[in-house]
Order: sequence, then C-alpha cells, then structure tokens
Amino acid sequence: MAREQLEVLSALDAAKTQWYHFTAIVIAGMGFFTDAYDLFCISLVTKLLGRVYYYRAGSPDPGSLPPNVAAAVNGVAFCGTLSGQLFFGWLGDRMGRKRVYGMTLMCMVLCSLASGLSFGSTPESVMATLCFFRFWLGFGIGGDYPLSATIMSEYANKKTRGAFIAAVFAMQGFGILTGGVVTLIISAAFKAAFDAPAYQDGAVASTPPQADYVWRAILMFGAIPALLTYYWRMKMPETARYTALVAKNAKQAAADMSKVLQVDIAAAPEEKEDAASDRNSFGLFSAEFLHRHGLHLLGTATCWFLLDIAFYSQNLFQKDIFTAINWIPKAKFMSALEEVHRIARAQTLIALCGTVPGYWFTVALIDRIGRFWIQLGGFFFMAVFMLGLAFPYHHWTTPGNHIGFVVLYALTFFFANFGPNSTTFIVPAEIFPARLRSTCHGISAAAGKLGAIIGSFGFLYLAQNQDPKRVDHGYKAGIGVRNSLFILSACNFLGMAFTFLAPESNGISLEELSGENDDESTTAAPAHARTVPV
Repeated sequence: MAREQLEVLSALDAAKTQWYHFTAIVIAGMGFFTDAYDLFCISLVTKLLGRVYYYRAGSPDPGSLPPNVAAAVNGVAFCGTLSGQLFFGWLGDRMGRKRVYGMTLMCMVLCSLASGLSFGSTPESVMATLCFFRFWLGFGIGGDYPLSATIMSEYANKKTRGAFIAAVFAMQGFGILTGGVVTLIISAAFKAAFDAPAYQDGAVASTPPQADYVWRAILMFGAIPALLTYYWRMKMPETARYTALVAKNAKQAAADMSKVLQVDIAAAPEEKEDAASDRNSFGLFSAEFLHRHGLHLLGTATCWFLLDIAFYSQNLFQKDIFTAINWIPKAKFMSALEEVHRIARAQTLIALCGTVPGYWFTVALIDRIGRFWIQLGGFFFMAVFMLGLAFPYHHWTTPGNHIGFVVLYALTFFFANFGPNSTTFIVPAEIFPARLRSTCHGISAAAGKLGAIIGSFGFLYLAQNQDPKRVDHGYKAGIGVRNSLFILSACNFLGMAFTFLAPESNGISLEELSGENDDESTTAAPAHARTVPV
C-alpha cells in the first residue's frame, strides 16, 4: 500500500469520536428508519385491504386478501429489495458510495408516495398497481443496505466502528415502532370521526368508505423522513477509503477527511503502486477471492438467509399469531378500523418491549463482547424461546395464558436484534476489500432477503391450521403455527453453525481484515482473518 494511502487510513482508524460521526449516523440511520417503516407498515394494513377490496356478501367473516394477492402484497417489496441490494451494491463499488446514495433515497421517496396513490377500477388492478410501486420501493430500499453499512464502516475508527454501524441499523427499530404509532394515530382519528359497528352487527357498515384513505396515508408517510435527509446525504463527501483505495486519489481523500473530521493529514508525494497493490487487485470471481474470502462470504450470506426466514416471518405475521392465541379478537367481532387499531397496538408493544431495546444493547456491547459471541448467543436464545413457544403451544392458546406467550415472543425479537439481525448487517461491511465491500455486502443482504421472501410467502401457507375447516378463506390446510415455530427454531440452530465461518472483526482495521495492507510476498490471508473450522 502506498505511504500516502496508509497515512490517510491510519488517521481514520485513530481519529477520536467527533460530531461528524454522529451526523453520519443520523443521515445514514434515517434511511434505515424509512426502510423499516416502509417494509413493515404493510403488515399493519393487509387485513384492512382485504376488508375494503374483497368483501364477500353473506360471508360470516370479513373479506380477506386471496392467498396469491396476500403473498404478493407482503412479499413483492422483498423481491425489489433483493434486486436493489445486488444492483446498488455493485454500483456503489463502481461509481462511489456518495453518487449512488442519493439515487436510492429518491427512489424510496417517489415510490412511497406512489404506493399510497395506487389506482384502478377493480380490486385486482389496485393490488397490481400497489405491488408494482412496492417492488420499486423495495428496489430503492435494497440499495440503502450495502451503501449505509459501507459508508459508516469506512468513516468510523476501528475502536468504535461496530457501535457506529449498529447505531445506523438500530434506526430500523424506531422505524418499526413509528409504523405502529402512526397507524395507531391515523386509525384512532378515523375511528373517532367515522364510527362503525362490528362486522357481525353490520357487515357493510363495519368498513366505512373512508377506510380506504387510512392505508394510503400510512404508506405515504414513509416518504417524509427520507425526504428530510436528502439534502444532507448530498452534502456528505465520498468516503476516504473509497477515494484512496479504489479511486486511487489519496490527496483528495486526505483533503476530504481533514474538512469533516478535524484531523490534519499531510499530503505526501505520489508514489508508484507496489507489488502488493497488484496482488490485492483480484476480482470477485477470481480464485484469489475464493481462497481469501470465499468461506467468509458463504458465512455472512447463509447466516443472514437463515435469520431472515425466522425474523421476517414472525414480523410480518404477528397479527395472525396474536389472533391465534386470542390476544386480538376474531375479525368478525370488530369493525375494520378497530381491527387496524388493535393490530397496530399489539405490534407497537412488541416493538417497544423487544425490538428496540435489542438493537441498542448491540450498540452498547458490540465493541466489548465482539460480533461472534453476540451472533452466536442471539441465534441460540432465539431458538430456545421459539421452542418455549412451540412445545406448550396448546397451553399458550388457552384463555388467560397469552401474556406468557407475548413475553416469550418479545424475547425472541430482543435476541434477534441483540444478536444476528444486527451482526449480519455489520460483519459484511468490515471483512471484505474496499473495492468489493459494497458488492459483497449486497450479496449477503440479498441472501437475507431471499430468506425473507421464503418466510413471508411460505409462512402464509405453512402457518394455516391443520384442520381444513379452520383455515383462512382461500387457503389449504397447513402445518399450523406450532410446527412452523419448530422449523424456525431449526433455522436458528443452523445459523449458529454457519456463524463459525466469518472472522471476528472487533478492534481490527478494515485493511488488516481484508489483507489490503499486507506487504508480504505471500498471498495468504492474514492469520486473524482465517475461518474457524467447523
């Protein structure tokens, strides 16, 4: 590595925590706040969509989305997210982090607004329009994953890097919480203005025409926080690591960092690239990458995939689980707006008690405990608490016992977020070379979204009651919630095994982890970056 490059990167690693670090956390974190809000708010309104657009005259139960429509509405944003993670991850390594960062944000703003304006003359056309815009919303969200993680890791010093990246990701918890709060406020306002009877007391009157505005307002709100941060994203300089290591302009990197981090980096004369630089120019599909980082990429991608099967299936279908354990009344005993309000209240409580605290425990402890132990422990306790829900499931579903179920259920979310949901986001942003960092993070994140798609589509069918007479309208009998929880527990145990494939990155500079400052003649990976055998 050239002397000037090394000086810039050493200054970044040794820089004290400054105001700009916190500014970067807020700017990048507001993107994640919006991501989480947009991805999870759909679960709050799917029951309402069924009532508004799929009313069945004479049915004893309110209308509900047909299975294929429900799967599309819940899962199409994840398909877009997966595509966006791969595309923008690659583009971030080609064009630079900053130039691509604004594109993703504007895509999210425009598609959030468009989702709420979904139009059509038939229920099918409205749902098709909604799915179209939510796919492109997901595409923009997908770009935020690799870019936010990479930007924060490349700005941070090595001492507090884990906490900074975790703090960006922790904004996801506030996004989920805000989704519940916004839905509570909007549904309460409409419920007070347009009072309606329960479905069993008046099938048509239970869903007032104004209910159609409720889901639209909830979806469109997601554009506001993203729009507020656009200007500040455009003001951020390119990361010094990208400028120095990929764009090969160490003088510009030194100038940029001297402005924002108040560190004096002297500009050294240009130096010729050495043999080590040539050895470190291998591509993603090269044998050298496979030798150095192949198992690392397998570990980060597989852990994220297994986690998201469990995490997203639970998050998106909380409303169905709460109904199954009788915490939320059957739909026919509520009006449409009352049902939205109760679902939002339940999900807000889970977010407040389990989801949000877990993220901030990670922020506080990740640079003390390390990534490996937090991820391993998180997978373990998620599996244990899911088994605690599954084995005595009949007990939890009997009247008077749902509080215990909710406590254990909240603990699974706590250990997901104080565990693999945070670390799978952090580690891929640390262990790969700068010129491939965004791409590899995008690949890992896309594997996670593939798991989310399996969770969101598969759980719709798997969690259906085993008794054909008790399944939701349009579905076939499934394996039930209890057996689904056993499957999710198995995913967590597998996640524990694949955790051993990624190195511990705590307190180590990004260049040491990736081998980019290795000036030895050998091309072997650094000892600390070797994979633990399993």
